[in-house]
Amino acid sequence: MWSTIAAKVERGERLTSTEGVYLLTDAPLLELGSLAHEVRARKTDPRIVTYVIDTNPNYTNVCTVDCHFCAFYRKPSYAGPDVYTYDVEGVMKMMAAADRLGATTVLLQGGLNPAIPWEFYPTIVREARRRYPHITPHFFSAPEIHQMVEVSGLSIRGVIEALHAAGQTTLPGGGAEILAARVRRRISIKKGGPEAWLDVHREAHHAGMRSTATMMYGHVESDAEVVEHFDHIRALQDETRGFTAFVPWSYKRGNTPMEARVKQVAGASRYLRVLAASRLYLDNFDHVQASWFSEGKKTGQIALHFGADDFGGTLYEENVHLATGHVNKTTVAELETLVRESGFTPAQRTTLYEILRVAPGPEALDTLAADVPLFVEGLRELPAEYPVVLEGEASLGPVGGVVTSPPPAR
Repeated sequence: MWSTIAAKVERGERLTSTEGVYLLTDAPLLELGSLAHEVRARKTDPRIVTYVIDTNPNYTNVCTVDCHFCAFYRKPSYAGPDVYTYDVEGVMKMMAAADRLGATTVLLQGGLNPAIPWEFYPTIVREARRRYPHITPHFFSAPEIHQMVEVSGLSIRGVIEALHAAGQTTLPGGGAEILAARVRRRISIKKGGPEAWLDVHREAHHAGMRSTATMMYGHVESDAEVVEHFDHIRALQDETRGFTAFVPWSYKRGNTPMEARVKQVAGASRYLRVLAASRLYLDNFDHVQASWFSEGKKTGQIALHFGADDFGGTLYEENVHLATGHVNKTTVAELETLVRESGFTPAQRTTLYEILRVAPGPEALDTLAADVPLFVEGLRELPAEYPVVLEGEASLGPVGGVVTSPPPAR
């Protein structure tokens, strides 16, 4: 089957679901990666790997959804010292911290907290746009949009249009997990079936927003259900052309309710296979993102030869993976070095993949590498010599403006 698939890809023909399952199971991995890299080079500049300077704070960890894969949330009845919900000014202080770090995107998300009034959501968009017009408010996952529907009495379209009128132009892809009904019933039943996520992104695209499509694999899904996920987002992209990129990552099981039920961690080989398969199968996506953050920096580098053209973001602040014990940090200088080491030229982009700055390419390694601090990754506990605050990160302490209590410092 491999020769048939390779020939179809070379001719630009669409792959079937049966062929998609083959890519995830029996396709030769190195040949799969090589073909995915060829396709990537036809869609984007083969010399360039992009990244965005961003941060991913959270406005609340209170949530009613009880996802089995999440270690971050706290139930509304929980009264511990680590439960928090920020008010508008608290969120603006997060934006100020991101601004001091040079971020051009803030990916703000939170739990589904029924105590937050509807007006909070468009207000933080308006204020972010007013005070920090050079930062894209890449706010709110699809489940949060459904929460806004509940508290506002508006339709999905009404919520999306209100956020768009407030100044929001992009939507993150969080909350997709695996877009297969069986999987969602098992790991996040309160989020509804695949259509709950798809309906939000369809309305966002029709309103003029762009969004990302994401996938969290490596838990209870089958290979056929991964392909079902691909089919859903490929079909919506055919309909709307609203997705900017596809972003897969593996489930992190530490401290999560279903930790004991997932016996085997999805490792680097599985990640590279999923990534390369997505590049071939999602023929209407221009960008596929490699994740140094979730999969590790070295795996992220290899992913740049398995179909990925983007290296994600700097993620100066991230709390959801941190709650599982997954720790990974970087700086712009290190991120650019990782790209150069992989044989590419790093380029800073916007949320919409517009190039802001092209950095020196691999030829600069000899002169720049000595100035780049390299940090450990993927550890449950940081070693004593690891800096508590990275260079340029000092402004990311407690932000104030808290309705309840902020999370404790690490």
